[in-house]
Amino acid sequence: MTALELLKFMLPDFLVDHFEVVSTSNTEEVLHLYFEEKIKPPQEFNALELVSKGFMDEITIQDFPLRGRFVYLHIKRRRWTNKANGEI
Repeated sequence: MTALELLKFMLPDFLVDHFEVVSTSNTEEVLHLYFEEKIKPPQEFNALELVSKGFMDEITIQDFPLRGRFVYLHIKRRRWTNKANGEI
């Protein structure tokens, strides 16, 4: 089983498909997983010409405990700008 397959087993497919794990932090009581949205825009926006302009503020979600540890998912979404009209 690859690391990606293991993540898909533990986390929602959407999170694993559209985000990269950029960092982890692990103690005896807490596991922190840090995700950043991949540079590829979601498929539903393929018709638009979008450009990544950094990231939005990070959100933190407390997930179900894993092996007795609290799990926190730290997620950063990209700030997509429509190249045609400048809208975010």
